Amino acid sequence: MSSLVRFGVSLEKELLKRFDERIKEKKYTNRSEAIRDLIRDDLVKKEWQENKEVTGSITIVYNHHKRELTNLLIDIQHDYHDIVLSTQHIHLDHDNCLEIIVVKGKPREIEALYGKLKSAKGVKHGGVSMTTTGAEIM
Repeated sequence: MSSLVRFGVSLEKELLKRFDERIKEKKYTNRSEAIRDLIRDDLVKKEWQENKEVTGSITIVYNHHKRELTNLLIDIQHDYHDIVLSTQHIHLDHDNCLEIIVVKGKPREIEALYGKLKSAKGVKHGGVSMTTTGAEIM
């Protein structure tokens, strides 16, 4: 179990005022919680930059009527079967589908998979949400 440590931070008044406004907007109960989240976010970014094992999700929106697109997207995912943990397929309307792909692996592999999926003709939009496996975050 970790022990809490108190420390002081010096900030310009205006910067602190803006930070406090953000804390209220995000419904934090105190500054400490907000600072902890900022630090964790930075540590997760560092894990991705250092190509450590991470997890996250890839989302794509596409027209499923596009000839052979669905099969291509499945084939691409099978090419990366070692990092694809799960896929959820959602019918948004008669024409459009949302695919959520949960991944775990090295960031470069995840980005390569995302690049192939996103660049497939007929994919309308995509995104990557990065997070940590939790192994190195308190």
